[in-house]
Amino acid sequence: MTDHSQLDANILNDVADALIYSDRSGTITRWNRASTALFGFSAAEALGQNLDLIIPEHLRAAHWKGFEAALASGALKLAGKPTLTRALHQSGRKLYIEMTFALVRDAGGAVVGSVAMARDVTERVERERAAKAPPQTS
Repeated sequence: MTDHSQLDANILNDVADALIYSDRSGTITRWNRASTALFGFSAAEALGQNLDLIIPEHLRAAHWKGFEAALASGALKLAGKPTLTRALHQSGRKLYIEMTFALVRDAGGAVVGSVAMARDVTERVERERAAKAPPQTS
């Protein structure tokens, strides 16, 4: 017989995308290995911290407005579709990341938190922007 809780923990930790779960207050309570690779913070550094840890300051107000609206309505504006946004690496470097979000509910259907899956698309975005840029004249 398989220990499902251990299997679930292994799956979450071993997926290629960063997985971040926060409770209703925005406190990070799950942080997988890919999150450490993407954002630079170890699980020990991230767990118990607020999501502002990885949200650039200029995006925080919009993030929290959307977060609170999703918790209140029980619905996500993007309905699970990926979105391109910016994030902060521990070094202070800004990343372009593609994220998907889902609300997590308890057995009674009440929203208990939010989970995000993220992947680094910085190279792709910078390559696309460079290709669109007008040629430099000297």
